[in-house]
Amino acid sequence: MAEEVSNRQVILKHYVTGYVKESDMEFKNSTIKLNVPEGSNAVVLKNLYLSCDPYMRCRMRKTEESYIESFTPGSSITGYGVAKVLESGDSNFHKGDLVAGRTRWEEYSIVTDPQTLFKIHDKDVPLSYYTGILGLPGLTAYAGFYEVCSPKKGETVFVSAASGAVGQLVGQFAKMFGCYVVGSAGSKEKVDRLKGTFGFDEAFNYKEEQDLDAALKRYFPDGIDIYFENVGGKMLDAVLLNMKVHGRIAVCGMISQYNLEQTEGVHNLICLITKRIRMEGFLVFDYYHLYPKYLEMIIPQIKAGEVVYVEDVAEGLESAPNALVGLFSGRNIGKQVVMVSRE
Repeated sequence: MAEEVSNRQVILKHYVTGYVKESDMEFKNSTIKLNVPEGSNAVVLKNLYLSCDPYMRCRMRKTEESYIESFTPGSSITGYGVAKVLESGDSNFHKGDLVAGRTRWEEYSIVTDPQTLFKIHDKDVPLSYYTGILGLPGLTAYAGFYEVCSPKKGETVFVSAASGAVGQLVGQFAKMFGCYVVGSAGSKEKVDRLKGTFGFDEAFNYKEEQDLDAALKRYFPDGIDIYFENVGGKMLDAVLLNMKVHGRIAVCGMISQYNLEQTEGVHNLICLITKRIRMEGFLVFDYYHLYPKYLEMIIPQIKAGEVVYVEDVAEGLESAPNALVGLFSGRNIGKQVVMVSRE
C-alpha cells in the first residue's frame, strides 16, 4: 500500500486585479498518496525549494495573449523548484534523485510531464542555486547578455533591477567581459551590494532620483551601449534618451508594469529610429539549447569564487505568499527562494 500523507498547498483564490496581496492566496490541507499511478510515467516529488519569480504575477490574471498559461483559481500555484524523487514511473529518474524543474507550491507533487524536470548531477553547490544562478534566472542572464546584447569589450552597460535574480548576474558577466557597468536598485543597501559584492562600477537608488534622465547622464556622459531591461515604464523612457547610436536593449522583464491594469505608455520610442537602436524582447525558453554550455561555464566560476550569487531565503511553505508579494515592493535582496524542506 502506498503511503498517504498530508500535503499543504498554496492555492490561488481568484484572478487578481491591481497589486497582488497575500489574501489573494490561501493554504489548503489535503492528502496525497506517494505512489505513481499504474501505467503512468509520472514522478512523485518531495519539494525542497520553490522559486519566486516576477512573471508569476502575469499568470494570476486571465489572459490568452501570453506565452504561458494563466494559473487556475482554486488550484495550487505552479512554478519552478528543486525536489527529491520519492517514486518514478519514468526510467530517467530514480528514487532519491534530486531534480529541478516545474513543480507546484505544495509539500509533495506528482508531476505527470517529467520532461519538464532535469536531474541534478553537481551537488557541490547549494541546491537552492538550481532555482536561480543554475536555473532559469541564470540562463536568462547568460542568453540575454551574450546572445541578445551582442556585447563588445569596453562598452557601457546599464542594468535595471540590478540586485535581483537576473540583474546581479548580468552585471558580473558584463564586468568579466570588460565593460563599464552601472546598476539601479531601490535601496541604499542594494546599491552598496551592487558596488561592494557584485563589482558594478557605479550604482544608484532610482527612488532618490527626481530626474532619471539627469541621473543616467551623470553616469553615462557619453551614452549607453547596452541596456538590460527589467523594469519598463519611466526608466525605459529615460534610457531611450541616453542610448548611443546603434545601442542594444535586451527586454527581459517590466516588473513596474505587472500589477497595473492600464500599463504606462513609452514616449521616447522615436529614439529607436534616430539612434538606430535595436530593442529585442526575449524568453529564456528560446535558449534552452544553451543550458549545458552555460552550466559548463558557470559551475567552475562559482566554485572558484569568480561569480557571487545572493539569495533571499524564506523558510517554510507558509512564508511563500509573503515572499512572492514582496518581490513587487523590492523587499527581497537577491534571488527570492522559499525553502519548503531541508530533505
